[in-house]
Amino acid sequence: MPLVQIKGVGNYLTLDQKQEMIRKVTDAVVSVEGEGLRQVTWVTIEDVQPGAWGVGGKPVYDNDLRAMSAPKAAE
Repeated sequence: MPLVQIKGVGNYLTLDQKQEMIRKVTDAVVSVEGEGLRQVTWVTIEDVQPGAWGVGGKPVYDNDLRAMSAPKAAE
C-alpha cells in the first residue's frame, strides 16, 4: 500500500490544486508500481503554517512562493 506524504506552506495551494496534485501523484505512483495498486495508494497533503517553514535559515511565507512562481517579465 503506497503512501505519499506531501508537506507545503499553507495558504499557497487551493483545494482544487491539491486535488489535482493528488490525482497526478497517484498516476505517477501507479505508473511505476502497477494499476492494481491505485485503490490502495494514499496521498496526503499537509499544510505547514506560513512562516513555520524555513529555507536557508529564513522563514518562507505563501506570498514568497507566489512571487517565485509568477511569470518573469521579458527583459
